[in-house]
Amino acid sequence: MNLHSFFNNTILDLTIERVITFFIKAILIYAITQITVSVTKYLFRRSQRRKSVAFLDKTTVGFIQRIVVYALYIVGTAIFLSLIPGMEKVSSSILAGAGIMAMAIGFASQEALSNIIGGMFIVFAKPFRIGDSIKIDEVVNGTVSEITLRHTIIRSLDNRMIIIPNSKINSSTIVNSTIGEQDTCSFIEVGVSYETDLNKAINVMREEIMKHPKLIDRRTPEEKQEGNPQVVIRVTELGNSAITLKAWAWASNAGDAFVLKCDLLKLIKERFDKEKIEIPYPYSNVIVKK
Repeated sequence: MNLHSFFNNTILDLTIERVITFFIKAILIYAITQITVSVTKYLFRRSQRRKSVAFLDKTTVGFIQRIVVYALYIVGTAIFLSLIPGMEKVSSSILAGAGIMAMAIGFASQEALSNIIGGMFIVFAKPFRIGDSIKIDEVVNGTVSEITLRHTIIRSLDNRMIIIPNSKINSSTIVNSTIGEQDTCSFIEVGVSYETDLNKAINVMREEIMKHPKLIDRRTPEEKQEGNPQVVIRVTELGNSAITLKAWAWASNAGDAFVLKCDLLKLIKERFDKEKIEIPYPYSNVIVKK
């Protein structure tokens, strides 16, 4: 049997030559697709190192890269399917059912499409970026870890991954502690009894706050010249059982502000105990009628 006769042999009504040609084309399509995807990923990684191009930040590059890679795989799959014998015969059936399929896909993918469009708004409008510290609807608080086509992943303060659909984030209230100035004001509130010397309590609070290493000075040169205090403390409420003193203490970022507040609540409590300044418990008068 010569080589020509061997290639003319049939397997399931297909010649060996045609089967070999199919596999060669399939391998080529797979190889070209993988090479194209690898080159695309390399180009995107390279673009991230170009600091001079402000548009190509980590968030934008990662989002666009996923879209391009998915598109390349879809194109490769479509070309591969076109090689399968007999697919041309069912083309009329596919066209006939295209309308029904399009309608079904449209209903099924409404949420997915809204998430993808929401992701595009996030990437290009930039309410936050990867690495930003954000708070969503006063419920979710953490650092943006990843922005995908459908959802955003946030690493919470207790190191948990919170996955939120992009469409939901776009309709939420977002507090971004990373955009703009990162200086953060920490509000420190302490209640004292009505018998307390308020000036003494305010001075004690100010002394403890001024000692903290994370405290920063936000006063302007004019305010310093006028003698305005670095830490402002005011009476904010005359409550049922206590007078509330509120201090405005600034730190360089949200994390430092949280530590500042926690430390000072402890230090002020200990200092009040030494100075015999009472922090009263809430109490109620009960009248018993005989």
